[in-house]
Amino acid sequence: MNLKFRKKKAPDLLSKEERMVIIEKASHQVGRAIFFSTIIIVVSFLPVFMLTGMEGKLFRPLAYTKSFVLFGSALLAITIVPVLMIFFMKGKIKPETSNPVAMFFERLYSPLLNLCLRWKKTTLALNVVALVIGIFLATQLGSEFMPPLDEGSILLMPVTMPDVSNSEAKRIIQLQDKIAGTVPEVHHVLGKAGRANTATDNSPISMIETIILLKPKAEWRKGISKGDIIKELNSKLQMPGVVNGWTQPIINRINMLSTGIRTDVGLKVYGQSLDTIYKLAVQMKKELQDVRGVKDLYVEPITGGKYIDIKIKKEDIGRYGLSVNDVNMVIESALGGMKLATVIDGRQRFSVNARFAQNYRSSIKDINRLLVQTPAYGPVPLSAVASVYISEGPPMINSENAMLRGTVLFNVRERDLGSTVTEAQNKLNAMVQKLPKGYFIEWSGQWENQVRANKRLSIIVPLALLSIFILLFYTYKSFKEAIITSISVPFALVGGVYIVYFYGINLSVAVAVGFIALLGVAVETGVLMVIYLDEAVTKLTVEKGNDKNSISLIDIRGAVVAGAVKRLRPKLMTVFAAIAGLVPILFSTATGSDVMRPIALPMIGGMVTSAIHVLLVTPIIFLMTKEYEYKKHGKIEVLSDKREKKNEQK
Repeated sequence: MNLKFRKKKAPDLLSKEERMVIIEKASHQVGRAIFFSTIIIVVSFLPVFMLTGMEGKLFRPLAYTKSFVLFGSALLAITIVPVLMIFFMKGKIKPETSNPVAMFFERLYSPLLNLCLRWKKTTLALNVVALVIGIFLATQLGSEFMPPLDEGSILLMPVTMPDVSNSEAKRIIQLQDKIAGTVPEVHHVLGKAGRANTATDNSPISMIETIILLKPKAEWRKGISKGDIIKELNSKLQMPGVVNGWTQPIINRINMLSTGIRTDVGLKVYGQSLDTIYKLAVQMKKELQDVRGVKDLYVEPITGGKYIDIKIKKEDIGRYGLSVNDVNMVIESALGGMKLATVIDGRQRFSVNARFAQNYRSSIKDINRLLVQTPAYGPVPLSAVASVYISEGPPMINSENAMLRGTVLFNVRERDLGSTVTEAQNKLNAMVQKLPKGYFIEWSGQWENQVRANKRLSIIVPLALLSIFILLFYTYKSFKEAIITSISVPFALVGGVYIVYFYGINLSVAVAVGFIALLGVAVETGVLMVIYLDEAVTKLTVEKGNDKNSISLIDIRGAVVAGAVKRLRPKLMTVFAAIAGLVPILFSTATGSDVMRPIALPMIGGMVTSAIHVLLVTPIIFLMTKEYEYKKHGKIEVLSDKREKKNEQK
């Protein structure tokens, strides 16, 4: 803005009309950028809005909240802020050169920018090298569905043999609870076996659940972690015939409800015969035993359940004048119970059943001595008319999609989920290709969720990037400026990759959400830089003209430097404000910080590299573009000229 104001008695003061003119022009200058920057950030959250399942329920509220905040702040910025400036920006306004902080950064930035402009190719080459290194580091990162949330407690799920008795299951629980309580970090232990009093819990008596509550971390032994506690507990709780499984109460219920798998990963084996399914599952378990990261590996029992079979001797019951129904009535009343009556209590109905006491049916020998009344020979033992024996069968039949199903279950510890499952799949590839006809496998658990989320993100993220580019074009009305701004996106991602790699965090949906949030903020910073650079070259063309006779390459370079340096403060404020809001998350140790930290880290690292790129590389690319236009056409293109032509055509 090149305005000449008349001098007053106090030359440093402006009249009300002059101040309003300046504020109005400044609002017009940044209003369009603010509006489209807000739209771009909201569009960058499109992949988060499109997430489904558990990840959608977790992160969609974050996207909605940020979008509403952005719309509100943008509305205030273009409506209320200019009005407040008219009311409060009065009197003697100090120039930006009097701000010691701004001048400090300008003194650092100006020589560095000039150095980079002098060595343009070297600066671009260094940025490309940084990008290549970032891509390499990204390939070295592990992957998982969600970062593990520390719930503050541990769930022990030991699995016993299917034919375990009630008394043995009780003994195992009591013994494990007593041993677990000896670990100093354990505060309380509570175990249960079998199903709860609900129709939705189909747990067999062989499945035990023990919740281990831990003391506050301040009371733990020095240098010990939760993983160390699990290792110590696992080593102490090894028992014959028992396979320990370690997880956490909340995530365990979520896994069971969403995928039907109570561990991190489940390998479902489908087929027509339970015996064949179990045989294949055992073979797969042997193949997976040596895979690093696989813990608590076991096959869900399909066979091994004990049943009492009573086979009626049809040849013998005829000699006693009995029918099959007569013998079945005795078996039903003695073992199963016979319904005698119904008790009515208001709206409730209770059936009254009668059967033999436990002492008369507690063993095969006792059951064989049960008496069956005959018409002519009096009572005879059940063994005379039926064979009683114990047989093996499935303790519980699992089916899915109308097919029988067996499962190989395991947790993943001391390694990321993605590489562990990938190695496991590679080991099983040869075996899977030779499965009998009608049998196939399916990977489930957290891996199923991870594949679903990655598939959706791989479709939505490119669409969001395309939408951002289209919005940038409508912001500038120029493909060149849109491309210059878009180049900042990969360099912003580089910083996110660096810091994620440094902290040793695996790629997950939470990290992806952090990168998605970074895209919009990085583009916003690039938009500010390009607008200020264009303002500087526009001012140059207004003052000196726009041809080879009036301006030179030195003039163009000086305008680019002025546009970059003189508007340094708003660019740094944009970056510092974003980083300042996220840094506290890095030092948080409260519940939930495990999920929030992977979101914040990519944004912090990306904002740093994005700021470096925007402040140093964007002016170089912008200058190279203008130099090319100057040499080819004898003049430079400015956004204001393009917009005027568009308006004239309309």
